[in-house]
Amino acid sequence: MSPHAATLPEHGHRCALLADLPASLGEALRAAAAEAPGRPFIRMATGEWTYGWIDDESDRVAAGLHALGVRPGDNVSLLLPNRIEFAVLWFALAKLGAVTAPVNTAFRGAALRDAIDLVQSRLVITDTSLQAALAEVLPGLPRITQQVLIGGGAPDPGQALGAPAPQATCLPYASLHRIAPDARTLPRPAVGFADLCLLLYTSGTTGRSKAAMIPHRFVLGHARLTIEGLGLRPDDVLYCPYPMYHLDAAVMTLAPALLLRGVAAIGERFSVSRYWDEMRAFQATVFDFMGATLTMLWKQPASPRDRKHRARLGWGVPLPAWAPEFEARFGCRLVELYGSTEAGVMIFTPQDAPRRVGSCGRPIGPFEVALQDEDGFVLQPGHTGELVIRALEPGLLMSGYYGMPDASLQAFRNLWFHTGDLLRQDEDGYLYFVGRRKDMVRRRGENISAAEVEQVIESHPGVLACAVYGVPSEMTEEEVMACVVPRPGAALDAPALAAWCATRMARFMVPRYLRFADSLPKTPTDKVEKFRLQQQGITPDTWDREPPTRTP
Repeated sequence: MSPHAATLPEHGHRCALLADLPASLGEALRAAAAEAPGRPFIRMATGEWTYGWIDDESDRVAAGLHALGVRPGDNVSLLLPNRIEFAVLWFALAKLGAVTAPVNTAFRGAALRDAIDLVQSRLVITDTSLQAALAEVLPGLPRITQQVLIGGGAPDPGQALGAPAPQATCLPYASLHRIAPDARTLPRPAVGFADLCLLLYTSGTTGRSKAAMIPHRFVLGHARLTIEGLGLRPDDVLYCPYPMYHLDAAVMTLAPALLLRGVAAIGERFSVSRYWDEMRAFQATVFDFMGATLTMLWKQPASPRDRKHRARLGWGVPLPAWAPEFEARFGCRLVELYGSTEAGVMIFTPQDAPRRVGSCGRPIGPFEVALQDEDGFVLQPGHTGELVIRALEPGLLMSGYYGMPDASLQAFRNLWFHTGDLLRQDEDGYLYFVGRRKDMVRRRGENISAAEVEQVIESHPGVLACAVYGVPSEMTEEEVMACVVPRPGAALDAPALAAWCATRMARFMVPRYLRFADSLPKTPTDKVEKFRLQQQGITPDTWDREPPTRTP
């Protein structure tokens, strides 16, 4: 039987909830502030801020930014850790019709310079803790003429940032209040749903980051889909410990809370030791996880306080085989979904149906989805192919990659957005994540999902985390290599771990090479930078399951 489908598989239903969305992020905030001005909106370790305060403060900051020359369509780079000013600036820029371009705070040197240069910002807003990193690259950013600095020790207005970049003047953040006229006179340009709201950088785990152009409709539409897909409620406190420049924090935490008139609780950063204490302090009811963070939480020693929290729901990807044990221990449900920076989130595990092990759910909302082979033909259920997506309403996918027309055309080839992710679909329309197309290892004619091998290895009680990737083989193609982080106090033995894997996966999937390390190189959103591990290759401390035969 041919693996190709004669017709497209059944797709998600149209979502009537998207019909009444506000046109823009600024309009959504003004509506929330008018309805519930005294209700808490954003909660952080440093304080709590209401809808009314965020609306008023973002008006004042918008007036200051307008006085600096920010106009509709301008891109403004933010190099900021998680702090309340980040959210205020996002809303302020949205009200001006300008575009927030938040930069990964881990970038340094050429990566930082290229990210800011890519989006052609004239203004960059940064934190004192990151000023030195920015100052290092400013000489290579001739477009930057202004910098706003947040934090203690801000320089006097007009202070030059230092040769050889005298064109960039540096102002303290507080001056945005002083240099503007009354915020009530702030211009209110017409901002439409198709106008850009964000430039979200791809994670850059396999190379140079791209900036996905995100419209207002994308932010609010996927916020509404998140509410529907996860069954979120107005009394929920949505907790996210990841950077605010990431989709999870901006689009799937702040924006859903805004539409619900709920609370967004934003942590400073992910910390396995502080995670549950911060959840308790924030009174969080919903949390998200990604990558190995759930594994790290699971492998912490059991505690009598494991159920002393208000969390009812955790969402993320991937969902491990031991999810039921996690739920029993911590007393909350885990839900898997699928999303990406460029396409948002539209695949959710149904809340009212039994869990299907390994599935990230079914599509919802106004989308068509299909799985295609390498030639672009739609595949029948049961076959693995690349997930491709079409939006049936405008503004629900990214508008392309900023300044990269060739990459944009490649992503949207053949009238589909190509995710680069490999999934499988069953007869009932449930989808199963297999891995990234670029995260497959080709070994002796077999395509091996790195994610599947990682899941097995991480189920070992002595393993905290691991990364699986391909390295060159003398037999051509690749060999499977795993970099493993042992659990603290565990005594791991490479031959024993390989033997353990051999009883739990196909023989061709068992890593030939095993290497132990104290940690894995990661982005600030806890995604492993496998390209760095591949660059290191087979190191002297790597164990080889098939050592070459020595000749006399």
